[in-house]
Amino acid sequence: MSKRKLSRQQKWRVEKIQAERAQRAEKRDSKDAEKLSAGEYGPEQPGRVMAHFGRTLEVRDADGTPIRCHLRANLDGLVTGDRVIWRAGQDGSGVVVAREERDSILKRPDPRGQLKPVAANIDQLLIVFAVEPAPHPNLIDRYLVAAEATGIAPVLVLNKTDLLPDDGGELGQLLERYHQLGYPVVRTTTANPEGLDKLRQQLAGRTSVFVGQSGVGKSSLIDLLLPDETLRIGALSEDSRKGTHTTTTARLYAMRSDEVSNGELIDSPGIREFGLIHLDEQEVTDGFIEFHPYLGLCRFRDCRHRNEPGCALLDAVEAGKIHPERFASYRRILDSLNPQ
Repeated sequence: MSKRKLSRQQKWRVEKIQAERAQRAEKRDSKDAEKLSAGEYGPEQPGRVMAHFGRTLEVRDADGTPIRCHLRANLDGLVTGDRVIWRAGQDGSGVVVAREERDSILKRPDPRGQLKPVAANIDQLLIVFAVEPAPHPNLIDRYLVAAEATGIAPVLVLNKTDLLPDDGGELGQLLERYHQLGYPVVRTTTANPEGLDKLRQQLAGRTSVFVGQSGVGKSSLIDLLLPDETLRIGALSEDSRKGTHTTTTARLYAMRSDEVSNGELIDSPGIREFGLIHLDEQEVTDGFIEFHPYLGLCRFRDCRHRNEPGCALLDAVEAGKIHPERFASYRRILDSLNPQ
């Protein structure tokens, strides 16, 4: 669909609004500079962004207290999870004056397809799936590939394990396959008090993000992990066996220290359901970690690992070193990115 052209009056109105915003930001920054030079702000101190509201941030200070701060004009692009340097004002608010270097960054495509940061300094992505709705291996592989592309460690979390058969069934065999690849696997259930113990151990000392399809119980898990916070839980439809997510804004939460030591969560539906549309063929290939020993060994440098002679990946599948279902899943993902 072609973009609708703006009339001259509409263009003038847009430019006028943008100019007014820039003018207000410049004026506010000038006032901040005057206050800083006049000593009206306190000394620099470290903090972490808990939530982002335009040019206003909620920053957690060293004591865990949330402080409403605003940004200097030269500090665009801060996101939830950023570690910052800020100075306290006399009115109880503050001003963020610098951002510290990021350990990691999670990005998602915006409506125009441009990658935008949505959260920073994340230690692990917890990919949640459940006995119901039944997970499809290709969906799990898609999340793993997307996680590998971020450089943030993925962890598989199987929820609602109380619904599993005693022998684990086919799902248990699938989990073992991922475990053999080196991915941590955590089993959880909200059906008994001990059902989250392993998950709490995995969360300790880390900043985590939950991702996964709707209806797998992400909100229910987060609600139990953050009993002091208000998170609405989406209902699971009896007909479709699919659920809905209900939170709206990216936010950093600290878990209770008596349950999880130094554990933090960043939650947002925009983060929870991130996909592969921004990845190219090579990035998808790199996202299958068992392929790594064979990449670059094909007879032809431009091998696409379909039916070319001398393909190292196809030889590894034939030799049983790469599971054929994982390779088939890889092909399906590539085909979905390049529909005929």
